Amino acid sequence: MSATQSVLEHHLEMFGEGDVDGLMSDYADDAVFISADGTLVGHDDIRSMYEELLPEFDDPSVSFSLDEQVVRDEYAYIVWHAETPENVYEFASDTFVVRDGEIVAQTLAADVSPKA
Repeated sequence: MSATQSVLEHHLEMFGEGDVDGLMSDYADDAVFISADGTLVGHDDIRSMYEELLPEFDDPSVSFSLDEQVVRDEYAYIVWHAETPENVYEFASDTFVVRDGEIVAQTLAADVSPKA
């Protein structure tokens, strides 16, 4: 298994468990996270985002489906969809750049519809 594949699998497992510390162990200290909501740099910014996001996914009714996963050298790409009590994630994709066993960059694009 490649280092990138190993980091991605750990990252997905930690997300599923809602483990912020486990997620943060995947990131380089100066990692960059880019989404439509802005750019986060470093552990403090990225940790804050997960601390806000993960409680939404911590409900037995949440459905999450990993639709596609591609790993090539230091790059990983996933496509997923999910439904939480608060939102429907109709389509989402993340791209990761992994160097020396750590995520150095990640992007997220998502089509999210709030539930009424």
